[in-house]
Amino acid sequence: MFLRQTWGFGGGKQALESAPNQLAGMVDKRRLVVTLGNLSIIDIFDSNAYAHDGRTQFLNWALSTYGPYDYAGDTRGYTWGGAAEYYYDDWVLRAGRFMVPLESNGQRLDTRITKYHSDQVELEHDHVIGGQSGKVRLLAFRSKEIMGSFSDALAYAALNGGTPDVALVRKERIKYGYGINLEQSLGNDIGVFARLSRNDGKTETYSFSEIERSMTAGVSVKGSSWHRDNDTVGFAVIQNGLSKAHQEYLAAGGLGVFIGDGQLNYRPERIMEAYYSYSLSKAVSLTADVQRFYNPAYNADRGPVTVGSLRLHAEF
Repeated sequence: MFLRQTWGFGGGKQALESAPNQLAGMVDKRRLVVTLGNLSIIDIFDSNAYAHDGRTQFLNWALSTYGPYDYAGDTRGYTWGGAAEYYYDDWVLRAGRFMVPLESNGQRLDTRITKYHSDQVELEHDHVIGGQSGKVRLLAFRSKEIMGSFSDALAYAALNGGTPDVALVRKERIKYGYGINLEQSLGNDIGVFARLSRNDGKTETYSFSEIERSMTAGVSVKGSSWHRDNDTVGFAVIQNGLSKAHQEYLAAGGLGVFIGDGQLNYRPERIMEAYYSYSLSKAVSLTADVQRFYNPAYNADRGPVTVGSLRLHAEF
């Protein structure tokens, strides 16, 4: 539930297609858009035409957005806040502030948004190369939350004994990170994409994934060449990594929200994902997806693992 207001400043007209959270219509190329309410941050920030929507595209979280982007949200990925977007011809500048959870990956949000919050700013540029459109996005985020530090947890365990636990050393801290997002059309039916991102890696995961460095790249192909215009096939590769402090915390037996192995034999996690989305009708699609994980949870002693999935999506 959110309120969105647009102010037009001329510069010509631009057509918007109907999409989730967006009504079709004509808007000014130069405009200010303000959104306030309850929403997912990545419905506004870090979009990508080929790798963003887990309902219709890739399933892996590191392909839906930057893996290290610990964007604020409750356990469903939603939060309260606001964002402003200023469009000026081929440029877009976005900024937003949103509530953070009261505790790591918790459902309840901290309403003290002036004290604890997640801020993000993004610069986007549209371009044309060889007659084909593309976009470049740069994003930076900064979150102020009650978090545990990996190094503090290790020091506390060394002094008091036991297994390191970030929950024992939580206090007011800052987390920041950044990323670059590329998408490029190579024709009417083919597009490629890539993301490169990292965060400071000092504190526990608060809202998203246990990734602190990430590189992703892939391709998306429409089915026109085999007479299936509404089908899509996609392939992507991922490499995720952890900070040195996080590695040491896990190696000492510490646990995170999703990972924790004890005696960690660290290696970067590498993943390949492929999917085929088969259009059953204009509103319904069936997707077959397969992922291959090497060094799952950053442990060279584990895997490889193959995960297959089926997804049925209906949109009216």
